[in-house]
Amino acid sequence: MATKIPKIVPIQPIQKPDSDTGGTVLLERRTQKTLPPHMYQVVMLNDDYTPMEFVVIVLQEFFGKDLETSTMIMLKIHLDGKGICGVYTRDVAATKVDQVLDAANKAGHPLKCIFEPIES
Repeated sequence: MATKIPKIVPIQPIQKPDSDTGGTVLLERRTQKTLPPHMYQVVMLNDDYTPMEFVVIVLQEFFGKDLETSTMIMLKIHLDGKGICGVYTRDVAATKVDQVLDAANKAGHPLKCIFEPIES
């Protein structure tokens, strides 16, 4: 006597029809929009002890600025008390600040650098 192996039919969940749509089930596709990340500006603060040349080197090394741009930012820091070095996402800005503070500490300079959110 030969026996057949019974076929297993997957059970699909029962969906109750919506009474407003006349018995049909509608699936609505929702597009997801991601917001751009919040941006932060890295700000270097002026002090009377850190050499201007060191600030220019830091701007070139950690922020990728050329000599002319680095000099302009350094003069802005010197004259206005602070200057914006760049605009980044939070994690990148925090890393840049840590790099600057570490380099200043190793060189024995009291240079200060912070990051702050950009106001929209």
